[in-house]
Amino acid sequence: MPGLVVALNMTASLAAFATSAPLQAGILASPTGQLLAALVAAAIVIVLGKFVLKLAWRLVTIGIVVVAAVYLLTVLGVI
Repeated sequence: MPGLVVALNMTASLAAFATSAPLQAGILASPTGQLLAALVAAAIVIVLGKFVLKLAWRLVTIGIVVVAAVYLLTVLGVI
């Protein structure tokens, strides 16, 4: 990046970013807007988690059936 100059102590704290103008504008400007954004993020996590758990439940059920079948075949002396 030509023309970019970085000073020795050119660090920014998290507080400086949190008080920057882009984060103060829009829906995150008020506590109610922040609560709404947090609830939407939680809803997205729950919906995605629901699908992942549905898949995990199916995999566990298939695993139980397969292991039970192998165990029964072993007990009966087939394997």
